[in-house]
Amino acid sequence: MSSKPIPRTYVNPSASSFTTSGDPDPATRKFHEQLPGYAPTPIVSLEGVAKALGVGHVLLKNESERLGLPAFKILGASWAAYRAVAEALKLSLQVSLEELAAAANGKGLALYAATDGNHGRAVARMGKLLGIPAFIYVPKTVPLPTRGFIISEGATLQVVSGDYDMAVDKAYDDAKTPGGILIQDTSFAGYEDIPRWIVDGYTTMLLELDSQCTQSVGRPPDVIICPVGVGCLAHAVVQHYKSPHKHTRIMTVEPDTAACLRTSLRAGEMKTIPTSRTVMDGLYCGTVSSLAWPLLKGGVDVSTSVSDREAHQAVHDLLEYGVKAGPCGAAALAGLRNVTSLAPSALNLGPDTVVALLCTEGTRTYPVPLDVSLDDPVTLTQQLVRIDSSNPDLSAAGGAGEVRIAEYVAAWLAHREFEVHVLEGTPDRPSVVGVAKGSGGGKSLMFNGHIDTVTNAGYEGDPLSGEIVDGAIHGRGAFDMKGGVAACMVAAARAKGAGLRGDVILAGVADEENLSLGTEELLAAGWRADAAIISEPSYLQVTLAHRGFAWFEVQIHGKAAHGSRPELGVDAIVKAGHFLVELERLGQCLQAGEGHAFLGRGTVHAGLVKGGEEPSSYPALCTVTVERRTVPGETDAVVEAELREILDQLASTVPNFSYTLKRLTSRAPFEADTSSAFTQLVLKHVQTVLGKDPVLRAEPFWTDAALLANAGVQSVLFGVDGGGAHAAREWATVQSLEQVATALEGVVREWCA
Repeated sequence: MSSKPIPRTYVNPSASSFTTSGDPDPATRKFHEQLPGYAPTPIVSLEGVAKALGVGHVLLKNESERLGLPAFKILGASWAAYRAVAEALKLSLQVSLEELAAAANGKGLALYAATDGNHGRAVARMGKLLGIPAFIYVPKTVPLPTRGFIISEGATLQVVSGDYDMAVDKAYDDAKTPGGILIQDTSFAGYEDIPRWIVDGYTTMLLELDSQCTQSVGRPPDVIICPVGVGCLAHAVVQHYKSPHKHTRIMTVEPDTAACLRTSLRAGEMKTIPTSRTVMDGLYCGTVSSLAWPLLKGGVDVSTSVSDREAHQAVHDLLEYGVKAGPCGAAALAGLRNVTSLAPSALNLGPDTVVALLCTEGTRTYPVPLDVSLDDPVTLTQQLVRIDSSNPDLSAAGGAGEVRIAEYVAAWLAHREFEVHVLEGTPDRPSVVGVAKGSGGGKSLMFNGHIDTVTNAGYEGDPLSGEIVDGAIHGRGAFDMKGGVAACMVAAARAKGAGLRGDVILAGVADEENLSLGTEELLAAGWRADAAIISEPSYLQVTLAHRGFAWFEVQIHGKAAHGSRPELGVDAIVKAGHFLVELERLGQCLQAGEGHAFLGRGTVHAGLVKGGEEPSSYPALCTVTVERRTVPGETDAVVEAELREILDQLASTVPNFSYTLKRLTSRAPFEADTSSAFTQLVLKHVQTVLGKDPVLRAEPFWTDAALLANAGVQSVLFGVDGGGAHAAREWATVQSLEQVATALEGVVREWCA
């Protein structure tokens, strides 16, 4: 095999000689056989899959229904809960389930567990069978139907505002109450017995599988493929199939977005990784069980990951064989296909090989995943446009926000093995950071682009069409700026495997169209780079400067009185008229002054005027909101001084004129260093792609480039051609998408080399 890394796959050649010691407790299977409704789950021969892959047999162990629940988890949860409660009551393991329930009555015991779904439901079921309260903790991402199933078992459900690991922490803390028993499949220092019992419980399934395989094809499986969350089932698989005199090859499968085992195997040590959303809820974990790790490190032959879309396709394909699986259950088939495509020799498959797939869960509802295999900027832009990410703060009806598009970008990056971080300091307003780490010693580059759009209201036609008409992709955000984001994603992915020394960072940020919460959070979290390209639309020109802005609120004070008593009132609106006249004069003076080389002159206008309560009263207050567009050299202090000079002059010359001036918010202007090595490098690669000297431009509007520049990150802007930003029709040209991606790829390859 080549030493070149295999995409999304880790191969451990030494696992073939790894052996475990210790036999499973025979009491485990006997215990399961006494449970109501026990029967071995069936195996299903996937003859078409075996033929397509050129192997002897592909046999699926169908755990879509086990003891009345739609997953295998009850095997581990039942045995562990039984043992834990018996131990708490100081009873022997000869006690029946009914006797244990009677003994537990009135003893104040309670079961606790964290879950993404099936484990928690299994613990809840055991609580019901034993007459013991069960408290189940789920991450906020767990779907409502899954929560409902847990509640239907009689459990008390608590939703944790965080991920699975946070739910585990909360369950662990609450289980410290008197009588509390944590039934968790995640092990950690000081908590290993119960996870070990859970592992032992899964052995029943493997014993069934061996017997069924032998009966069906004459021998146990040569290869077994196992989905992995925290690794308890994989622990049981290694413990069973790497025992002496067995030579079964073991492959594990995880979601791309939560591949903690594969990451740890590559690193040679346990790693906790950042995770992002997956429909494979039961596999959504960022840390491998410490109890399982030593066996998985030595005994797993191949570890791979699959996308949600690949798992979904496997769900669909299994229906042809009468198997109604969920995406976790179908992940084993998706993983088998993945490895036979990417590394056909990794599992040493041949025409006589018997492959067993562990299908760990039954059918359930989940959102149909989008395709993350798209590798060209055109189809990727179409996909991004079709995801509604309109800013929720810019429409009276509210927008969709960035959650769905952030999940897609995160999954797309994870599919290409970027290290993915999701920032969500503001709930439901996530930004995504993907990092392709260099080998060290090189310069880093950040691609920055906003994933929100303005409102869809008022758009002519379908704002989410993504259709190509006359050589351009149409839809809200195609130009501003999903086309640029797609070009950045493709450029980063293309350059990732080039052996770069510097890090490549892709930041898909929220809320640029409003308050720039995303880039502010990005910088507050400490993300920096030696340089950045912001792919705002620039008509294939290079933007080296843009204006800033400052908003001020001017309150003109009057005196309320009845409209028939002018001697008692002061009309704040009329007084504000004096200020508006002077504000117009200020604007004229600005236009007559000396301008900036790129940006020209600053501007000022009154954006909002509010005053009065009804026609029959003198208004006591008139509020004018002023926007001042600034150029380099014009600071907040300069703007405030301009306004205060006007207002003070009016206060001294206009009877009864009084005011309050309040600074609302501001953003600094931006100007790149045209002589810097980075700017010149960008210009060189743009020239190469366009075949001519690039046009330099400045923008009248503001972008996140100013925030990055103010944080010490030298930046330029370069983006697609098209039009219609914020307009009733919007488009980006197809040709420019590839041109931008190619230019950006050239920059990153040279800058980060």
